[in-house]
Amino acid sequence: MFPFNYSVPTPNPLVGGGAPPAPANQDSDSDDPTVYRGNNHKLQFHGNERTMNLNPLILTNIQGSPYFKVELFGVKTFHEVVDEIYYKVDHLEPWATGSRKTAGRSQTGMCGGVRGVSAGGIVSSAYCLLYKLYTLKLTKKQVMGLVNHCDSPYIRGLGFMFLRYTLPPGSLWDWFEPYLEDEEEIDVKAGGGKSMTIGEMCRLMLTRLEWFDTRFPRIAVNVEKQIRGQLEDRAATARQYQGLASAGQGQGQGQGQQFKRDEPKTEEVREVEREKGGFSVRREKSRSADRRQEREKSADREKSNDRKRSDREKDKKKKKSRSRSREKHKKSKSHKRSRSKERHRSRSRDRHHHKDRRDRDGDYSDELRSFKDYSSKQKKHGRRSRSRSR
Repeated sequence: MFPFNYSVPTPNPLVGGGAPPAPANQDSDSDDPTVYRGNNHKLQFHGNERTMNLNPLILTNIQGSPYFKVELFGVKTFHEVVDEIYYKVDHLEPWATGSRKTAGRSQTGMCGGVRGVSAGGIVSSAYCLLYKLYTLKLTKKQVMGLVNHCDSPYIRGLGFMFLRYTLPPGSLWDWFEPYLEDEEEIDVKAGGGKSMTIGEMCRLMLTRLEWFDTRFPRIAVNVEKQIRGQLEDRAATARQYQGLASAGQGQGQGQGQQFKRDEPKTEEVREVEREKGGFSVRREKSRSADRRQEREKSADREKSNDRKRSDREKDKKKKKSRSRSREKHKKSKSHKRSRSKERHRSRSRDRHHHKDRRDRDGDYSDELRSFKDYSSKQKKHGRRSRSRSR
């Protein structure tokens, strides 16, 4: 320890003899959003803090990827990560373009000839930077800077994905609701071909669990019902507003036409009226137009009447033809029935006549037999009487 130099006077702040020592000039980090200061304005987290609620296959590919281990190792601040997103991210899929094709087509990775990568594929830079944002322990102010960023839509998209993976389900609506009508375009598919607005992407994240080859954290059933009900209410109010707007436009067009009809006459029209003795050119045009309209209407009426008359005549002819055909059919039926009746009667008469003949023949034969018997008896009796007389 060096001895204290008592010869140098020390200023006493309690006495008016001297001013307090000025602090050293240092850069203040109180307003820097990239500096993490404990739980100050920290976002609530829901789920597994070790995995950030990511798919284990995606997480292992992120932690083993050279991009995350080497290039992002030196990135320490929030603004550097945002710049990296601006230059490196061009889609929001979990896998790089062409590195994972399933559904029976092909599968690259460790089984497909790419060494050093698991069966999942090559993880995308978007998910590597998303996990890097999670390691920085973002505050509310930093996340607001992400979702409201104006340089790239992919910075905003990663901000919404960070909220979807980390926030509790009950607070999702408060964060996503102001952006449901955002019209900024973003293409979320690797290689392009699936462009949508930021508002549509927010609705997909709130209503669906599937996100390409992975899934978002599950939302409780009661919270999901509340979110869907609020979305339906918003859609109903939007439809009502559109109906009112269309009705207002119709009223505005009607008022404009009425204003054109009632607009004051110009000097040229007045001069023409004076030359014609007060007769208005506009009135003449309007009258001629009215006459044309009346003629056209009368012609249309006559055509419609002629069509109706022709239709009525056709209907009458059809009815007459139908009635004639019915009468012919009835006559033919009655004629057939009468013929059949006559035939039946004739057959029955013939049968009776044959029966009568048979009866008559039978009676005559019986009479003949009886007569023969009688005659034979008489002959026998005559012979006996003659023999007795002798």
